[in-house]
Amino acid sequence: MSRPPRARDLVLDAYEEILIAGGERAATMDAAARAAGVSKGGLLYHFASKEALEAGLIGRLNDLVDEDVVAITTAEEGAVAHYLRTSVLVGDPLDRAMLAVSRLAQGGSAPASTALKEMRQRWAEAVRPHVRDDAALDLVLLVSDGLYFNNMLEDRSDTLVPTGAAMDALVRLVEELSIG
Repeated sequence: MSRPPRARDLVLDAYEEILIAGGERAATMDAAARAAGVSKGGLLYHFASKEALEAGLIGRLNDLVDEDVVAITTAEEGAVAHYLRTSVLVGDPLDRAMLAVSRLAQGGSAPASTALKEMRQRWAEAVRPHVRDDAALDLVLLVSDGLYFNNMLEDRSDTLVPTGAAMDALVRLVEELSIG
């Protein structure tokens, strides 16, 4: 797959940032063009409509999830441990794309909602072969959700997100319960 032109990436980066900071209503085509430092014509060259811009962002999310699924399934530490440990990464490209697509879904975008559901399903399928049953899979996914949610809070000083030895202990416990 060839690398998209830099202007296209700049527009997607800007659109993503506007969605995260201001929500779906603030993320207009004009705002994305301004924030990316490109003309409206430059934006339209890459994204002919708002729907095309949304599709571009969803495509970015799908590409990042592809990379994440490979990382989960090939992690030396094991799929469960890797999946849990990476649930607390905030601000990385996957996290930013997820947040931006979530904002679109909150604004009523059916393709964004579908993309998020499919993302979750792809993660479940990546982890499923590494756990003993569906209940164990639910445990891993829900612990991951809790880690992610609590880590996203602006003031993380009083959250229940373990680090260091505490994270190691949580991962071991979830592995014991889910792998057997």
